[in-house]
Amino acid sequence: MSDPELLDRVFLARVVEPGDEIAGRWVRERGVPEVAGRLREGGPPLPGVSGTRWAGLLSRAHQADPHADLAVARKAGARFVRPGDTEWPSQLDDLGDARPLGLWVRGRPSLRMWALRSVAVVGARACTEYGAHMAAVLAAGLAERGWVVVSGGAYGVDGAAHRGALGAGGATVAVLASGVDRPYPRGHTELINRIAEQGLVVGELPPGEHPTQSRFVLRNRVIAALTRGTVVVEAAHRSGSLVTARAAQRLGRLTMGVPGPATSGLSAGVHELLRQEAVLVTDAAEVVELVGDMGELAPARRGPVLPRDLLEPAARQVLAALPGNRTASPEEVARGAQTSPDEAVARLYELRALGYVERHGDGWKLTRQAMISVRAGRSRC
Repeated sequence: MSDPELLDRVFLARVVEPGDEIAGRWVRERGVPEVAGRLREGGPPLPGVSGTRWAGLLSRAHQADPHADLAVARKAGARFVRPGDTEWPSQLDDLGDARPLGLWVRGRPSLRMWALRSVAVVGARACTEYGAHMAAVLAAGLAERGWVVVSGGAYGVDGAAHRGALGAGGATVAVLASGVDRPYPRGHTELINRIAEQGLVVGELPPGEHPTQSRFVLRNRVIAALTRGTVVVEAAHRSGSLVTARAAQRLGRLTMGVPGPATSGLSAGVHELLRQEAVLVTDAAEVVELVGDMGELAPARRGPVLPRDLLEPAARQVLAALPGNRTASPEEVARGAQTSPDEAVARLYELRALGYVERHGDGWKLTRQAMISVRAGRSRC
């Protein structure tokens, strides 16, 4: 391997935990070679850490072997993408000193290109059938519109989102809190391997590393930074998916929430987001309208079109002026419709031809068909 900077970054990725802002500041101020050299040589602590913590980093540095990590990654079909590479998604730079030192990537597509048009879909692991359904339908709709669905590969909403995108023949990215060669959770090994074949599996941790609670939390910042916006489908008040949403807000990304039943504890966190800065969405078209380019508008929402909606306005006024339970004279209808008796009679004959009214002597009355149509129109909220 003839690229010292690559080896240094792979070395640091083994030594430093994801999201370590102190180490990120060292890299920014001193450069990768100097920081890696100090850790290899075991000199005095760099600024900002105690002697105990520095000793822990030196212990890790003593065990690190970047050549071995790269060899294991190659065997697993993974590569190391670092800042400055053509495949590096520049939006990750928004994380500042918490920016990843690099990302391990499994899969053929370009991470940078896919991240340009991506949306995160996250939510509860122990989701309801409603949550799983909404995540799958949202992801499928986004995939059909050419958007990449990003999630964390976990049980529940994450898995449903990945499957929805794959089922629609679309693109999806799983961002793991473990090594990309070690799918987690184990029960999703088949799903994550399928994502690696059809999409991308991404992670900060070196090959063979296992997840911890803190690594799950820090992984969420990468999901938020990679994507144009984050959709939370179901989340309780202390859900990890809310960490992703809040990270997205801090980064200036859009946050969206899918509402659930008011009585559901699994939707309480989403509803709290919606009371703040998040935007309510119910389908993929509404998500794309928010995160997409100008002109990608969701269709206007309206109720079902009734036959009476197709009438001209003047005819609808006359129809609405007829009482529902008795016959009315043309003069009474004209007053109700705010028109002349002659105009009312002309419209009444039009409505009779269409089957809405019938004549009884000198008066007019609604037909059964018209009664149903009028009731339907008045019942809409």
